[in-house]
Amino acid sequence: MEKFLLRNTENPNSADIEEYIKTGGYKNISKAFELQPSDIIEEVKKSGLRGRGGAGFPTFMKWSFASADKKFPKYLICNADEGEPGTFKDRPILEKNPHLLIEGMIISGYALKAEYGYIYLRGEYPYAYDVMNQAVRDAYDKGYLGDNILGKNIKFNLVVHLGAGAYICGEETALLDSLEGRRGLPRNKPPFPVNAGAWGMPTIVNNVETLANIPHIIEIGADAYSKIGFPDCPGPKLYCVSGHVEKPGVFELPMGISLREIIYDYAGGTKNGKKLKAVFPGGISAPVLPADSIDCAMDFVSLPKAGSMLGSAAVMVMDETVCMVKIAHRAMKFFERESCGKCTPCREGTEWLRKILERIENGRGRNEDISLLTDISNNIFGKSFCALGDGAAGVMKSILKHFRAEFEEHIKEKRCRFKQKD
Repeated sequence: MEKFLLRNTENPNSADIEEYIKTGGYKNISKAFELQPSDIIEEVKKSGLRGRGGAGFPTFMKWSFASADKKFPKYLICNADEGEPGTFKDRPILEKNPHLLIEGMIISGYALKAEYGYIYLRGEYPYAYDVMNQAVRDAYDKGYLGDNILGKNIKFNLVVHLGAGAYICGEETALLDSLEGRRGLPRNKPPFPVNAGAWGMPTIVNNVETLANIPHIIEIGADAYSKIGFPDCPGPKLYCVSGHVEKPGVFELPMGISLREIIYDYAGGTKNGKKLKAVFPGGISAPVLPADSIDCAMDFVSLPKAGSMLGSAAVMVMDETVCMVKIAHRAMKFFERESCGKCTPCREGTEWLRKILERIENGRGRNEDISLLTDISNNIFGKSFCALGDGAAGVMKSILKHFRAEFEEHIKEKRCRFKQKD
């Protein structure tokens, strides 16, 4: 498949606006401005584009809700708070193809009649912050941003906002609280951001990769775009692969490619030929899959049927040397630390899970601990204020489901047989 999202990123000067323009960059703005805003939303609808941030929500639906709201001003927010462990798919766009994102936001802003945009960038991406700020300045200088874009009397102003490194701010309403200068905490919904988002106004929050797809839809048309990859959620997709593979990295592939192909055909298979044990197909919040379940399509529709979810498309590969009790312990340490503390199931439950797993990993496990882990997970799932609690509980339950024997062995033997292999 021809690259679009990662086009020209191998060029060391790919972030330069002149290089971007040489390869056809910003030409789709003029093409989009020839259409009515409602026509662009219809194109996005026909394309089948689904949000690339994790939930896979149809992009046009969000856009339609915000567009129908009569309140002004409207805001367009790019969620670049890429904080999911194992996830780095948006980073090549931010650092090497920043003008693609800006072009996508300009077109999206025009379609939504939003005159103000923000890129909310994770605090741990200081280099991307510098690159994006320079790209925004250059776009202003060239007349692609401002109060009169290309002399068309179309207004779109863009600001890069650096977050403080809180995982919870990847949740769109917590992101909005942070953007407004408050502590990032998830909000009650409804009202939804499309009607009452930033400063109480209609707001669209889209992921970096989602917005970067917009120029491609305008360039080739919705019909051609809809034929790329899996019909129910088409288009190019960025998959980031890490862990025990020969060639970790970010791969632009058609949506719906199989997990096995990603691991063995593109990432070179498991490192040093060791046996595959487990894979997180969508970051640490996606339920783990055992080695015998990787013949599944990597898309928003197929993966839930296989027992997991696409999430951030962060493929984390683990070989036979990995202790799954330790993996569970590390995951719960992360969720405990990043819980905002707003709701009891997540705040108390993640800490409780972590303590039990710590006890098992250190040879002090009890026979009742496995059922206790299950009960706690069930009392978190579906009862927390946002999806962070669900992510923690879902991962815990999936590890117990597929690797229960390791927990039983730890408790019985009072040791971890994998420790000597660390």
